[in-house]
Amino acid sequence: MTANKRATHWRVFGAELIGTALLIGVGLSIVILDFGQGGVLVRIVPSEAWRRLITGFLFGCTGAAITISPLGKASGAHLNPVVTLAFLLMRRLRARHAAGYVVVQLIGAVLGAAPLLAWGAMGRSVAYGATLPSPVFGEGWALLGEIGGTFIMVFCLFELLRHRATKPFAPALFPPLYAIMVWLEAPLSGASTNPARSFGPALISGDWRGGWIYWIGPIVGALLAIAAHRAPMWRRSAIGVAKVHHFGHQPSAVFHMDAD
Repeated sequence: MTANKRATHWRVFGAELIGTALLIGVGLSIVILDFGQGGVLVRIVPSEAWRRLITGFLFGCTGAAITISPLGKASGAHLNPVVTLAFLLMRRLRARHAAGYVVVQLIGAVLGAAPLLAWGAMGRSVAYGATLPSPVFGEGWALLGEIGGTFIMVFCLFELLRHRATKPFAPALFPPLYAIMVWLEAPLSGASTNPARSFGPALISGDWRGGWIYWIGPIVGALLAIAAHRAPMWRRSAIGVAKVHHFGHQPSAVFHMDAD
């Protein structure tokens, strides 16, 4: 590997780390403000269902903003281990590059979650935004919720990325999609669909209840989504490169299967 390619890889992974940290730090601050004890939105919007809808939309806006930022342009804005897994399974990413993405995503999740401790009692009241299975519905329904939510997210994302006309608009999927998913599915599992998003706040809060759900559920959901994309009816088009950001710029070397 040349020095230029090594520098490119470090730039890509660094952007992915920072992007994931921002998603967790900003996104979960929104969760704390909207649901934490004494939070602003709790007083303004008493309805928990409406707050879920608003929170999901704002969390999705955070992810979309990171995706279209220079960070997203540099890394492709996976921001989620199962998105990286999906690109790997679609043969758009080498295994060693995928492993690098997952490592920096988890590190970024911890770095993004650590400042949430500054929310103090308000943050502690919601375990700093940790995703936990519902005590009412139980772990089984939480697992099904994570499988279903991740399936929808990955399938819709990759369907947009398959087509030249729609792939520039892929980031716009996240605000409405997460608004609906958090509104519907959060009462079951917290609506994670992202192992890194669950890992960061679980680590700083020490609340690991049902932690396996937020790995197994998203992984199974992503596997099912990729299996659906490989069905004959969907083979008319293909994913180009391993990135969510598509605005006509040249992809970096790490996105090519023949990259060193």
